[in-house]
Amino acid sequence: MDAAQQEATARARELQRNWYGEPLGALFRKLIDDLGLNQARLAGVLGLSAPMLSQLMSGQRAKIGNPAVVQRVQLLQELAAQVADGSVSAAEATERMDEIKRSQGGSVLSNTTHTTNSSGAPTVKRVVREIQSLLRSVAAAGDILQAADTLAPAHPELAEFLRVYGAGRTSDAVAHYQSHQS
Repeated sequence: MDAAQQEATARARELQRNWYGEPLGALFRKLIDDLGLNQARLAGVLGLSAPMLSQLMSGQRAKIGNPAVVQRVQLLQELAAQVADGSVSAAEATERMDEIKRSQGGSVLSNTTHTTNSSGAPTVKRVVREIQSLLRSVAAAGDILQAADTLAPAHPELAEFLRVYGAGRTSDAVAHYQSHQS
C-alpha cells in the first residue's frame, strides 16, 4: 500500500470513528467475535456483499450508504450485548439474527422488541446509541463540536450534551446518561 492509500485509509477510519463511534473494522470484528459469526455470515445478516463488508472493515470505504444496514448494525450490537450479559442464548441469538436480516430498517428511534431488555424498558446503551445516531445524522462531529463551543458560554450543559453525544464515545455517553438519571 503506497503512502496515498495509507493516508486515504487513515482518513476513512477517522471518518468512521466520527460517524459510528469507532472504525468499522473494530466494530465488525467485535460483532463477529461476540456473535460467533464469520465475515460472510455478518455480511449476509447486514445485507451487504462480502466485498463491501471487507472494504468497510479495511477502510477502503468510509460510509455505510444504506440506513437500513446502519440500523441492522445497531440491532446486532444490542444483540451482542444481550448475549454477553446472558439475557439471550446462542440459539435465540441465531433466531434474532435471522429476524434482523429480514428487517427493512425504519426509524432510527423505532421502539421494537430489539430495543428493550427483559423488563421491557429500553437499555441505556440503546437509548444512548439512538441519541448519538440522531445527532450524527444531522451534522458531522466537527460541526457539532463547533456548535457546542458556540453554546458553551451561555448554556454549558447543552454544550456538554452535544460534545458527549454528538462527538464522544458511546461509553462516555452512557456514563453521562446514567449520571443524569434521578
